[in-house]
Amino acid sequence: MVLSSNEIQKIIPHRYPFLMVDKITELVPGEKASGVKAVTANEMHFLGHFPEEHVMPGVLIIEALAQIGAVTVLSLEHQKGRTAYFAGIRNAKFRHKVVPGDLMNLEFEILKLKNNVGIGLGKAFVEGKLVCEAEMTFATSG
Repeated sequence: MVLSSNEIQKIIPHRYPFLMVDKITELVPGEKASGVKAVTANEMHFLGHFPEEHVMPGVLIIEALAQIGAVTVLSLEHQKGRTAYFAGIRNAKFRHKVVPGDLMNLEFEILKLKNNVGIGLGKAFVEGKLVCEAEMTFATSG
C-alpha cells in the first residue's frame, strides 16, 4: 500500500514543518512500513544546524522513523483515530551524516504489540547505507 503525504496526515497528527515523511511506499498495518523523506536545504532546522555545513539533526531522523512507526500501528482498525507517543528510545546509533539532497529510505518493524503499548525497530538508509537505527517504545492513546 502506498500513501501520499496527504494520506499520511489522515493517520498521524503531524503537519509542516514537523511532518518528516513524504511518502509511505509499503505498509502492512501492525507489522511493518517503509517510506521516504527527501531532505532539502530549505528545511527550517538547516538555518542553525549548521549554517556552514548542513547536517540533519539525529533527533529528526529518529522522529522520521517514529512517524513511520506511528503510521504502522495507527493503521490497525482498533487504533484508528488515536495518537502514538514515544515511551522510550534504546540503542540509537547514527552511522553517517544526512545532508540536503539525500533521499532517506525509512523502515519500521513492530517487534511487540500488546494492547496500546509496543516496541519497534526503525532503520534509515541513504543510498543503501544504514545511517541510523533505534529501538523505540510507544504507547497509543485517544
